[in-house]
Amino acid sequence: MNAIPVRQSERLMLIDTVGRLLLFRYEDGTHPPFWATIGGRVLPGETYEATAARELAEETGYTDAIGPLIRTRDEVFATADVATSRWLEHYFEVRRSGGPIRTSGWTDEERATIRESRWWTVDELRATTEKILPTWLSAELAQLLIRSNESFASAGPPATVQPLRPAVCEPE
Repeated sequence: MNAIPVRQSERLMLIDTVGRLLLFRYEDGTHPPFWATIGGRVLPGETYEATAARELAEETGYTDAIGPLIRTRDEVFATADVATSRWLEHYFEVRRSGGPIRTSGWTDEERATIRESRWWTVDELRATTEKILPTWLSAELAQLLIRSNESFASAGPPATVQPLRPAVCEPE
């Protein structure tokens, strides 16, 4: 009997100054399109925290401080380039004032699967009919904002969507 491979990854709850969460929309060929946090696999010899800093820089161009570990997740699923595996994920909080995303650090896989980015409010996450993974993101964002004493009402600027198709958005 073959054991399911175990993969480690980190994910980032990247939150702006008005309490919105940055998500990427993925089309990876193994699932219908879905929105998820930024993040990636822990490389050999790397800590979850080091992976978080590396992935933040690679996927956004940002170099903000990695905040506390806020949640872990243990799930079995497949991705575009990895067969069904057991994923051990660590979710870290990162605070950011916003700014354009730079795609120059993206891997070939990211260029092939990430289609757009968007800053989401709690209310937008709760109301959308689009697939958001994991499903508990809106509740976790609301709890983070409550703990930090911020408003998570629909106030603030409207959500921004940034298309990230390489033909439309050239890397910086």
